[in-house]
Amino acid sequence: MDKTGLSMIIIGLILCAAGGYAIWIFQPEVIAAVKGLIGIAVVLFGLMLVFFGALIFSD
Repeated sequence: MDKTGLSMIIIGLILCAAGGYAIWIFQPEVIAAVKGLIGIAVVLFGLMLVFFGALIFSD
């Protein structure tokens, strides 16, 4: 293993720990953001179904 790979692993572990700590500290905001992202995903999936349904229906 070279030094670049080892340094990337160490930095990655530090960033994962910092991200986990931030999620723990800002837990209510994280839950609200996840709920919002789920809503956005559902809307996009619905729009995709409407678009492809219209394409199939027009044939």
